[in-house]
Amino acid sequence: MDHSHSTLRKENRSKKFSGKEIIVALAGNANVGKSAIFNQLTGLNQVVGNWPGKTVERAEGTLHFKGYAIHVIDLPGIYSLSTFSLEEIVSRDYIALEKPDIIINVVDASALERNLYFTLQLLELKPPLIVDLNQVDFAAKRGIRIDVDKLSKALGVPVVPTVAITGKGINELLETVLSVVNGEKKLQPLEVRYGAEVEERVQKLQKLVENRLPQLSKVYHARWISVKLLEKDSEVIAKIEKCEGGKEVLDYADRLAAELEKMHGETAPVVLASERYAIASKIAKEVTVVEAPPRISLEQKLDAITTHRFLGYPILASIIAAMFTLIFVGGSFLSEALDYAFQGLNLYIENFLLHLLPSTAVTLIEKGVLGGIVAGITIALPYIVPFYIALALLEDSGYLPRAAFLMDNLMHKIGLHGKAFIPLILGYGCSVPACIGCRIMETERERFLAAFVVTLIPCAARTVVILGLVGRFVGLHVALALYAFDLILIFILGRIAFKALPGEPVGLIMEMPPYKRPSLKNVLTKTWGRTKDFVYIAFPIIVAGSLAITVLDVTGFIGYIVTGARPLISGWLGLPVEAGILLIFGVLRKELALILLAGLIPLNSLTAVQMIVFTLVTMIYIPCIATIAALMREIGWRKALVITFIDIAVALLLGGITYRVLLAFMSA
Repeated sequence: MDHSHSTLRKENRSKKFSGKEIIVALAGNANVGKSAIFNQLTGLNQVVGNWPGKTVERAEGTLHFKGYAIHVIDLPGIYSLSTFSLEEIVSRDYIALEKPDIIINVVDASALERNLYFTLQLLELKPPLIVDLNQVDFAAKRGIRIDVDKLSKALGVPVVPTVAITGKGINELLETVLSVVNGEKKLQPLEVRYGAEVEERVQKLQKLVENRLPQLSKVYHARWISVKLLEKDSEVIAKIEKCEGGKEVLDYADRLAAELEKMHGETAPVVLASERYAIASKIAKEVTVVEAPPRISLEQKLDAITTHRFLGYPILASIIAAMFTLIFVGGSFLSEALDYAFQGLNLYIENFLLHLLPSTAVTLIEKGVLGGIVAGITIALPYIVPFYIALALLEDSGYLPRAAFLMDNLMHKIGLHGKAFIPLILGYGCSVPACIGCRIMETERERFLAAFVVTLIPCAARTVVILGLVGRFVGLHVALALYAFDLILIFILGRIAFKALPGEPVGLIMEMPPYKRPSLKNVLTKTWGRTKDFVYIAFPIIVAGSLAITVLDVTGFIGYIVTGARPLISGWLGLPVEAGILLIFGVLRKELALILLAGLIPLNSLTAVQMIVFTLVTMIYIPCIATIAALMREIGWRKALVITFIDIAVALLLGGITYRVLLAFMSA
C-alpha cells in the first residue's frame, strides 16, 4: 500500500477532502458481523492474502460510491489492542502506522458493554472513528434497544445502526464515511479518563514521554504510550528500549506501575483493564434500554445443551461426523469423478503432443506440469471446497467456539487449545484443508504445533493404503491397531514439541457468540474467496514439485536415488527395493504408492511384517506435495521443511524398529 496517500491525508485532515480515494479499515471483535459488513461493502471485488511477514489473513476490497474509490481493509477480529496475539499486533500497527482515513469499529448491539472495551482502546489511539452498531435486529429480538444518539454523544463519534446480513444501514454507513472525510461532520472523540490514582500516573508518565521520546510521540500518541507502559505491553517496551532516553522512561513507568499494584493489590494490567471495563459498563448502561423482561430464548436453550458437560460431547461427535462425511465422502466422490474425467483428457493431450514434440518433452509437460495441475484439481480441491463450506457454516452459525470450548482440556495436553481440534479432525479427510485450518490458532507457535500434529493424522489417501493393504491381507484388527498407534504417537510427539518449543501456551479466550442462521451468500462468498486464494498460492508450488520429481525420473536420477537408498529400504526397513521408488512417488499422492506397488509385484507376495512396515511408514511420513504446499502457505517454507524432515525421519525410524520388533515377536 502506498504510504504517501496516508501521509497526505493526515496533513490535510482539517481541509475539505479533495481526493477520490479513501482508505477504510474495519475493526472489531470476532463474531460481530464484521466479515458480513466487508462482504456487503466490497462484494466480489476482494483480495485475500497474508499481511507482509505475518501468517495472518488479510482481506481487502474496493467499492465505488458517489465518485469515490473506497478501499476497505478488513482487520483481524480481535478483543483488544494488546500484544496477546499476532492479530492484535497486526491491527494495532496498521491503525497507528498506516493511519487509514477512517476506522469503522463494528460492534455487536446485543453485547455492547463487552464490545465497548475495544472501542475505548481505539479512541485512545485517536484515529478518525465511526461506530457501526451492527446486529440491531438480533438485539431487538432479545428486548435490547440502543439509543444511537446517546451512544454517539457519549463516544463523540458518529454511530450508524446496521443489519449486515440484509445490508440495512450500509448506504447510511457510506454516507457517514464521506461526511467525516470531507469534514462535513466534525468529530469530538471521547477523551478516556481513568480513576484518580490511575489518571494521575498516566499524566505524569505522559509528560515524561513527550519530553524524552518526541520522535516516538509523533507516531503514537504520548498518552497511549503511557497507558501501554503501565499495562507492561511487551511490544511498546521493545520499541522504547531502542530509543535514546528510553531507559529513564521505562524505569519511571515501572515505579508508577508498582505504586498502582501496591494500592489496588492487583497487577497493573488488571487495574487498567478494570478501569476500562468500568467506563464501558457506565456508557452501556446509559444508552441501553431493555424493552421486555429477559426470557430464555431458543438460542439460549440450544447453547445450554451444546455446551453441556455431558450432552455436549455426543452432539459434537455427531456434527464432526457430519463434517467428516461431507469432506471425506463428498471429496472422494468429486476426486474420483474428476480423476476419471481427466484420464481421457490426459490421453488425448499425450497423443496430441507426441505429434509435435519429442517424447521426453511430452513426459515433462504431461507428467510434470499437467500432472501437477491435475493432482491439485483432483486431490486438493475436492476436499478443500467442502472444508471451506463446512468452516463457513460453523463460523456463521456460531458453533465453532462451542466445539473449541468442549475440547479445550484435552487439547491442552499437547500445548494447544480447543480450536485446534477442528483441523485435527479434518485431517482424517484431507491434510491440505486441515493445514489451512490451523490459521485459526492465534500465535505462530500454536500454528506450528497444530500443523505438526495435523500432518501425522492419516488422511483419506493414507486410509486407502491402510485398509487396502493391511486391512485386506493382514486383518482389520491390525489396521485399527495402526490407527490407535497413530493417535498415541501424535500425543507423544505433540507433548515433546510442546515442551521443546520456546514460549508459553495460549489459553482459550473467545466469546460465545449467539447462534444464528447461516447466510447462504456469506457462506458462498467466504468459500469462493478462500478457494481462490489457495489456487493462486498453492498450485504453483504443487506444479513445481511435480515437475521436479518428473525431471528426476526422466533423467534417470531416480534410479541412483533408489540404489543409494537400498541399505535403508531393504536393510533397515526390510522391504523390497521397489518400495524405494514408491515411497518417493508417494509424495505426489499416497494411494499412488499402493497402486504402483501392485503393478510391480503381487501384493500377496509380501509378508505380513512387510505389509505392516510399509503401511506404517506411508502413514507417518509427509502426506503429499499438496500438503507441503499448504504448509509453506500457512507457516513459511522453513517450518514446512522442518515438519517434512521430522515426519520422514520418524517414519523411517519407527519403520525399522517395527520391522525388528515384529520379526522377533513372530520368531518367538
